[in-house]
Amino acid sequence: MIACFFEIHRHAPHALRHLHRSARLLQTAEVAGAADAADAWKALRAGGHVALMRHADAPGGVGDPPGFRVEDCATQRNLSAKGRADAEKIGLRLKGEGIAFEKIVSSPWCRCIDTARLLNLGTVETEATFGNVVVLRDQWETLTTGARALIARWTARGNLLVVTHGANIQALTGAWLASGEIVVVRGGSGSDEPVGRLLLD
Repeated sequence: MIACFFEIHRHAPHALRHLHRSARLLQTAEVAGAADAADAWKALRAGGHVALMRHADAPGGVGDPPGFRVEDCATQRNLSAKGRADAEKIGLRLKGEGIAFEKIVSSPWCRCIDTARLLNLGTVETEATFGNVVVLRDQWETLTTGARALIARWTARGNLLVVTHGANIQALTGAWLASGEIVVVRGGSGSDEPVGRLLLD
C-alpha cells in the first residue's frame, strides 16, 4: 500500500505536466478557432468571397450505397433529422449575422440540395462540377479543376455559397470539414487558400 502511494506520488508531476500541456493545446485550438471564425465573418460581410459548405449530417459513412442513382434520392445517403434541423439553424444564424449570398449552388446529390434549400437563403442551382469526387473518383481531377475555375470566375461584389461534399472541399482547400461546416475562400483570386472557417450550431 505504501509502495503504491509512493509510485503514484513519483509519477504525479509528470501527469500534471501532461495535463497542463493538454489544457494549453486546447486553449490554443480554441483561440485559433475563434480567429478563424472572426476572419470568415469579416470576409463574408465584405463580399466577393466564396463559402464552401459541407452538407449537414447524413449518416452512413462516405460515398453512397451500391446502385445509387443521382436522380433518385431514395438510393442515396440522405440528411438525418439532425442534419435537417442543423441546416435550418445554420441558415438562421447566417441571416442573423446579416450574411447574404448573391448566388447559391449545390452538388447534384440530394443531401447537398436539401442542405442548401433548408438554409432558406435563396434559390438553389445545381452544379455538376461539385458532384461527389469519392463516388466519381475517375472524374476527380476534372471535377476539381472545374470547381476551382468556377471559384476563380467569381468576381461579383456579393458572395457565392457552394454546398458540396467533404472530400470535394478537401481537394480544393486541403481542409477537412465537419458536417455543416463552412470554409471561406477569396473569389476571383485563383487561390483556394482558406480565409476563415465557421462551425455553426
